[in-house]
Amino acid sequence: MNSSESGRKLLQGAFVLSSAAILSKLIGTLQKIPLQNIAGDGVFGIYNTVYPFYLMLVTLATAGFPIAVSKLVAEAEARGDAEEGRRVLKATVVLLAIMGGILCVLMYFCAPLIGRLIDNSQVIASVRAASVSLLFVPIMAGLRGYFQGLQNMVPTAISQVTEQTVRVAVMLVLLFLLMSYGAGGESIAAGAMLGSAAGGAAGLLVMWLFWIRNSRKMRKSALPNEQLRDEGRKSSISLLGTVLKYAIPVALGSVAVPLINMVDTFTVPRLLKLEGLNDLEAMQEFGIYNRGLPLVQLVTMLATSLSVLFIPALAEARVRRDQSGIQRQSSLALKWFWLIGLAASVGIVVLAEPINRMLYMNAEGTTTLRILSLSAAGSTVGVIAAALLQGLGSAKAPAIIMLAAAAIKTLLNLVLVPHLGVNGAALSSAAAFAAAAVMNALLLARLLQLRLSFRAALLKPALVTAAMAICAAGAALGAALCASAIGFAADGRFAALLQSLLGVAAGVLVFVLGALGTKLITAAELAVLPKGTKLTKLLQKLKLLA
Repeated sequence: MNSSESGRKLLQGAFVLSSAAILSKLIGTLQKIPLQNIAGDGVFGIYNTVYPFYLMLVTLATAGFPIAVSKLVAEAEARGDAEEGRRVLKATVVLLAIMGGILCVLMYFCAPLIGRLIDNSQVIASVRAASVSLLFVPIMAGLRGYFQGLQNMVPTAISQVTEQTVRVAVMLVLLFLLMSYGAGGESIAAGAMLGSAAGGAAGLLVMWLFWIRNSRKMRKSALPNEQLRDEGRKSSISLLGTVLKYAIPVALGSVAVPLINMVDTFTVPRLLKLEGLNDLEAMQEFGIYNRGLPLVQLVTMLATSLSVLFIPALAEARVRRDQSGIQRQSSLALKWFWLIGLAASVGIVVLAEPINRMLYMNAEGTTTLRILSLSAAGSTVGVIAAALLQGLGSAKAPAIIMLAAAAIKTLLNLVLVPHLGVNGAALSSAAAFAAAAVMNALLLARLLQLRLSFRAALLKPALVTAAMAICAAGAALGAALCASAIGFAADGRFAALLQSLLGVAAGVLVFVLGALGTKLITAAELAVLPKGTKLTKLLQKLKLLA
């Protein structure tokens, strides 16, 4: 395969993988809404207490292994030694199976201890249900790394979508069944967590089927008398050592992000009980607090997906040692992500009440949702700044900064939650993500000698977002009046849907027009995007862009 074909295959694989990642994350994020609608805030609170803890264990057990396996498999394929790539996978799968089994047993039998640490006995059944996933997910991660090393992203993409789809389907079926039998909130939440185990098993099954198919192809293509020499071949222990060398730093860096969410798991329910709430009441309050998380996660997911527009150009500029190109791409990325995060935060603040009623059927916790939505601005800037730092070879700094942000989150939770309840937890999240964003951006600016103009970063965006907020609020008010005029309750779900959709549409339109009109976004900046030149010409024809 020549270099152009290899490059094209790599780009196609990246597109398939990123598309599947977006779809699977979208399914995983939005599944929380029917969970709350069907089971209520108490079950929602239990689920969101246990899930960050489970996610951290899964991240710790799996995060670095697909990358390490794919690297070693790709190197083996480049040498023409496909058998060594298979040996890497087999050795890694054995290790991951053992790790997953140990973590599963520990998580299951330590569930009462975890419940005491969280200070809520209602989470025990959910912790045990979540532990089953660890039998499947780590092995699946190793298999995904193998196929990525072969530059075949289709198995990973299919397994990701299958995993999330089965997870949500099983969760919904169990929710309806358990509720029809009159089960308590603790059992219902455990049933929802079992969806993760079912999804993991389905994803592993998909990867295993691709592995069998690949093995058959390799046997058919092998020469009849082909003999593989064992001389000079690394032992399985040596291969595992190499895998761990690459996997451990990545895993430790990846743990930093779920660590911030896990801080809430071990602090907020306990602190809420100090106010006199019982276990169930604390979980209900925690569920109300978590209503805003899917919205913030959607914005962060969008930011993560859009980062692929900038990282390749940055890598190319780095290879060419084009310092001005690196500075230009980094400045542009920071600017775009700041605008996206700011617009999302302000938009949710303005439309929080109708969005809350649209998604969760009532307006409880609207103030908390507004405060928590401020996290979107910090998280988007933090995501792109960390990605740029890693692209420049600074892998440890973003992880250390996220650990510092987790420490800030913990301290602020301890100070604010006893006085402000879940509003204090929301404030601490916004502050922690803002701190991470500022630290990442300042470090990036120092490394690249960027000149950050706070006036340019704040004045024009403030004017444009203010206009956006006014128009979004006006559109939402008009939608509410229209809904009332045609006979729908002003505080009903249909009116909330109408307010949210029209408010978002008006806000986006005004923000884009304002950004173009004030030259907050220029023709040169649009031109660097995929199809950006065509978009620029179209906007210029419409006289929306100078």
